[in-house]
Amino acid sequence: MLSKSEENYLKAIFHLSIKTEKGISTNAIAQQLDTKASSVTDMVKRLAEKELVFYKKYQGVELTASGEKIAANVIRKHRLWEVLLVEKFNFNWDEVHEVAEQLEHIHSEKLINELDAFLGHPKYDPHGDPIPDKEGNINFVEKALLSTIAITEKALCVGVKDTSSDFLRYLDKQGIALGKEIKVLEKEAFDNSMQIEIEGNQFVISQQIANNIYVKNKG
Repeated sequence: MLSKSEENYLKAIFHLSIKTEKGISTNAIAQQLDTKASSVTDMVKRLAEKELVFYKKYQGVELTASGEKIAANVIRKHRLWEVLLVEKFNFNWDEVHEVAEQLEHIHSEKLINELDAFLGHPKYDPHGDPIPDKEGNINFVEKALLSTIAITEKALCVGVKDTSSDFLRYLDKQGIALGKEIKVLEKEAFDNSMQIEIEGNQFVISQQIANNIYVKNKG
């Protein structure tokens, strides 16, 4: 059984590996986990001894098949707990991450499988991220940033890039949520801000906001 810290490292490497086909640098892992590079090196060596990562100095870190499955399982638990907290316990989507960070380290496979069944085998968490199955398989959503959507096009909100509480509260205030249809009415050349429409309400969002909302183009 792995420690909480070991699981967090595997999860961090998993998330970083989605963005690149190359080995993950210890500096990138340190930044992801807000820790020192020297601490990362020590942990990576420990994980390599357990055959959960491949590591060669100056070539970066990669997950082994076993390490990837463990990381996917931790992510699965985290996202299932988020669904439970939002759908059954009425947490706001900006409140669930911290609690799920604690619950994701529960090691009872039976509990997690029962939780999955109780929730109806959800495919996505409250932020629109895909939930791995019990075998560690994960189906990534085809998505684009709202900032890339052309004028007059419609798109469905399918996720967020920024999961900070401040950003999620802003989205709630504006009525931007998963599954909502967003129509792009106008783009300002000066600062790339956008005028959008959601359920008949029109308002302007900044480029920063548009760069943190994932959508699926409806044409």
